[in-house]
Amino acid sequence: MESLMSAVAPRSPAPAKKLSEVDFRSGATLEQLSAQVSELVLLEQGEFRDQTALEVHTAKDFIFNMLAWQQLCGGGKAEPPVGYAGLVQKVDQRLPVANEYLLLSGGAREGVLDLSPEDLGDYAKGADFDLDFTLLVPALKLHDRNQPVTLDMRHSPPCHSWLSLRLCDSNVMSRWSICCQEENGFPPEEDEEEEQEMSKGSIPSLDSPQSLDGCYFSPSLVTDWFWGVAGSSRVLYDLLPVVSFRGWPAVAQGWLTANHFWDGKITEEEAISGFYLLPCCSPLGGRPDREWRLAFSRSEKCIPYPMAQAFQAAKAVLSRILARPRAGLSLYHLRTLLFWACDRLPAAYLSCTEADTPGRLLLGLLDDLAHCILGKNCPNYFLPQCNMLEHLTDSQALLVARKLAHVRSDPSEHLRAALDQAQQVGQLKKELTASTNGHGSPGHHPANGIISPSEDKLAQRLQQLVTENPGKSISVFLNPDDVTRPHFRIDDKFY
Repeated sequence: MESLMSAVAPRSPAPAKKLSEVDFRSGATLEQLSAQVSELVLLEQGEFRDQTALEVHTAKDFIFNMLAWQQLCGGGKAEPPVGYAGLVQKVDQRLPVANEYLLLSGGAREGVLDLSPEDLGDYAKGADFDLDFTLLVPALKLHDRNQPVTLDMRHSPPCHSWLSLRLCDSNVMSRWSICCQEENGFPPEEDEEEEQEMSKGSIPSLDSPQSLDGCYFSPSLVTDWFWGVAGSSRVLYDLLPVVSFRGWPAVAQGWLTANHFWDGKITEEEAISGFYLLPCCSPLGGRPDREWRLAFSRSEKCIPYPMAQAFQAAKAVLSRILARPRAGLSLYHLRTLLFWACDRLPAAYLSCTEADTPGRLLLGLLDDLAHCILGKNCPNYFLPQCNMLEHLTDSQALLVARKLAHVRSDPSEHLRAALDQAQQVGQLKKELTASTNGHGSPGHHPANGIISPSEDKLAQRLQQLVTENPGKSISVFLNPDDVTRPHFRIDDKFY
């Protein structure tokens, strides 16, 4: 009887499929948003084939070799292309001969640096470029531990500084005198030779404020000099003249004592290997001829992949609403919120592999940005005492917050618009490729569009090295006039 009753008893229902979480504000499912984010990331990355990689390496080495006699890439040296070796050094011998560049993925308009958006030109991906990078070019390297250097922050708000070369040696002073200003705003007079002779024998006391006065390294004069020498043509790289430092500034020592999301992933020495001064003044009435902005680009590392996806999607959605009208807001503000979020949230949450994670993180970034704009408060990640939105007026903040609320009310629709734009960019690239016989760089290929055996062999060799050396640093040095004779460096060995 019991077996009969069990046979006719209703069976327990099958476990229901887990429903995707729904965003309360917009009604969109997080799974749908995450799928759009992933599709957008794939579209923006595009097809990075061997030929594209070859062209990127060619352009990189062409730019590097134009800037200096000697290219330093992880300690290795490369012979510059014939005809282009140290072109900038030949014209004007002011850049350090053995220089160390920092290459950032993404252009200056993509939020890789804290720069004033008003100073950047308008370029459209697809119409003006296919790939964009930012290259920090140290005009002045102050890495010598025996070189006394003091940032003069007496006249500037947090995160900004003047830089006096008064304590530098006579060679630096004479080389950069054309880019320096005295207290009166004029270049140092040539009749100050007697004062310079006195400074050679003794270093002024740092306790005296007068020891730093005068001979201010002017960012506006440096940028004018740099563009006059290197040219302003924009191919793949935004070139930015900077001042490079080893170590860590005293004003940011508090950052070292806090816990960070990258703890355990990289050593502290790697995280605080150096910092830069950018030619950018404070938006609150700063002096463009004297004021530099501190940047810690070497320390912005180890972003969890789902958060990086969400950030890339947020950039694509927000780039247009932040561009007009100009309100002193840039995508670097969003990047700063990303760092704060990575410190605040558990690592397991940030790296969660569930399908709806990118969508959830995207909504979080949008909410964080709205909160900061309405409160006109966005602390700098490395210098929390610096409020990066202090310059916003109430009307500017309300206008941007209103636009952001419109995006937040229907993020799926704005992601679709960003997807359409990315598809149009891809179509423009295909049309340009077709118009140049199937190659983005027609100057390196025959007019009939057929890849020569030597070029095909080079692509195969590059692919083989990548496959055989997983996780290793591989550099390719090419002559722009003859890309068929490359030099490969893997770690410290050349091939």
